[in-house]
Amino acid sequence: MDAIDELNHWMMSEGRCSNDPVKVVSHFCTTLIDAGVPLWRVNIGQRFANPLLIAWGVVWTPEGTESYDVTHARMLTDGYVGSAFEYILENQRPLHKNLRGLDPQKDHSSYLEFAAAGGTDYYATLLDYGDGSQHGCTFATQSMQGFSSSHLAMIEAAKSGLSSAMEPMTMRKSSKSLLRTYLGDGPSEAVWNGTIQRGERTTLDAVVMFSDLRGFTALSDNSDESDVFDALDGYFDVVVQSVEENGGDVLKFMGDGILSIFPIRNTADRPRQCQNAASAARQVLVGLSALNEERADKNKKPLDLGIGINVGKVSYGNIGSPGRLDFTVLGGAVNVASRIEGLTKSLGHRVLATLAVAEVSPEMFATCGAHEVRGLANPIDLFAFLD
Repeated sequence: MDAIDELNHWMMSEGRCSNDPVKVVSHFCTTLIDAGVPLWRVNIGQRFANPLLIAWGVVWTPEGTESYDVTHARMLTDGYVGSAFEYILENQRPLHKNLRGLDPQKDHSSYLEFAAAGGTDYYATLLDYGDGSQHGCTFATQSMQGFSSSHLAMIEAAKSGLSSAMEPMTMRKSSKSLLRTYLGDGPSEAVWNGTIQRGERTTLDAVVMFSDLRGFTALSDNSDESDVFDALDGYFDVVVQSVEENGGDVLKFMGDGILSIFPIRNTADRPRQCQNAASAARQVLVGLSALNEERADKNKKPLDLGIGINVGKVSYGNIGSPGRLDFTVLGGAVNVASRIEGLTKSLGHRVLATLAVAEVSPEMFATCGAHEVRGLANPIDLFAFLD
């Protein structure tokens, strides 16, 4: 068994089961080098279906190996347009390019960068997966002789093993990324780990934050569709970033409402998560102010919102019919958070919280008295953000 056969065998066995793309690509490159292929830089690019990310990959150099993600926005830039990846996908054939004597006016910036760093020759080729998808890999060398035909033949012969190792990792990464995009961190992990049966649920303590965009009905009635979606996207960006940066998890978008939780894993975690939720709400207000400045520059109306924060037991899991499930969170703590958010406008405050949340951060809240909350037998004390 020669070196390439041994490499393919390793990729189809140990590599395929490793779930470690950095390990797989490192082994692939070092084995090719030992076989005589003068590698200097290798990029294994993987495409997948995701609303936020369009690709990921692994870059190997003699100094180390690291992974990266590619957003949809980046695919529209000069970094992709005119690149080797675009060429092989569009033309369905490999690309072999000499990096010496390039034309700065015509050649892609990546070729110029590689040449400036000492690259002499470049090769790009396709990886074909069992689901019909195509991916790409590129190879650069600093050898004065460049890549010979035998070097390229070894790369092509080793592609089947590389594909068999990378494909299951790409599928897992794509599935996890999709779950996280639509369900959030905690629920996506639960579904991935097997909490997928209808009626299965997890009960835990959590701080619940419910935010709602004010005047959304009027905005929808008096604005065109693109303006409505632009407003929602800006508002969602502000809230999601604030929640996630403070350790929370966005669970659901309900029209213009956003349901988030800050899970409490133990008794000592409770005050910290209450503080995190309050900090997230404060960050939302700061972010909304910045967003409204941008909207004002574009002659667009400002946005406003209300936020309700509560803490207590919640249950999240799958509900629905046998053929259509929804992963959601339920419980009295959720209902109270939603209903006190509904009081923000009538009470004249953007953020309202219950006593259990406010007492942990007294410097941030002031009492606004006891108020009746639908569904509760007695009035409860509510607290608003200090100016």
